[in-house]
Amino acid sequence: MNREDASDILAFLAVARERSFTRAAAKLGMTQSALSQIIRNLEERLGVRLLNRTTRSVTPTQAGERLFLSVGPKFTEMDADLAALSELREKPAGIVRLTATEYAAAEILLPALGKILPQYPDIHVEVIIDYGLTNIVAQQVDAGIRPGELVAKDMIAVRVSPDLRMAVVGSPSYFSEHKRPKTPQDLTHHNCLNLRLPTHGGTLYAWEFEKNGRELNVRVEGQLVLNSAGLLLQGALNGLGLAYLTEGNVQPHISGGKLVRVLSDWCPPFSGYHLYYPSRRQPSPAFSLLVDALRYRRK
Repeated sequence: MNREDASDILAFLAVARERSFTRAAAKLGMTQSALSQIIRNLEERLGVRLLNRTTRSVTPTQAGERLFLSVGPKFTEMDADLAALSELREKPAGIVRLTATEYAAAEILLPALGKILPQYPDIHVEVIIDYGLTNIVAQQVDAGIRPGELVAKDMIAVRVSPDLRMAVVGSPSYFSEHKRPKTPQDLTHHNCLNLRLPTHGGTLYAWEFEKNGRELNVRVEGQLVLNSAGLLLQGALNGLGLAYLTEGNVQPHISGGKLVRVLSDWCPPFSGYHLYYPSRRQPSPAFSLLVDALRYRRK
């Protein structure tokens, strides 16, 4: 592979990963028109179209998806090998890319980063908010943070939080007009705030319950669908309906009387958040430092 091909493929991988010429160009530090020309030249040399372009989206073609999945991980491994050379530096350095849910990023990841980034100015971290189980190898992400029960067995998993619980909450104003549900089935009579998962084909998230060994997944209905936990919380605070969120996310508002919790006996603890990454990955000093800062230590 010559230098021009390698550079152009890196540009293609950026567009395929971001699904946007605008965002990819910004990350690559070039103009959108220059990036478009690079992709056109690459397609001409290969003799195949790599990207489907519309006014609203950019998606890989079958050939583009094949190139992305086959070549992308190889460049990721090369980046890891180059990052490992930072062991020769006096201090760890490099870029670490992580995917996490909004709550995990705010409550677990950012506090840990606050402890190490000021000490290591050559470490740079990119956080991608995502509610699905991202294929971190294909997407060229170093690691993800998800509940331990969702992590694939072929991944290395490091616990980064205690056990968690979910909570169904609504505002006092909402419950002044609606009877409080006593069982998950009662939710069919309520206006529930739905979370759409773009990484799962756009499906709506099912609310999960368990009591005395009995498990229930409830597809709730309501007037409002959102794709952010932060917006779900705000919607519940505004009295727009019931929300299903991580306990830690809503507890301050419950204590302050702004939210009322229901169905708590149907929401048992579950495995806490874990950092996961491929077992074959050779951790760079910067990544190892971050893992150690995130590692949950029981008090």
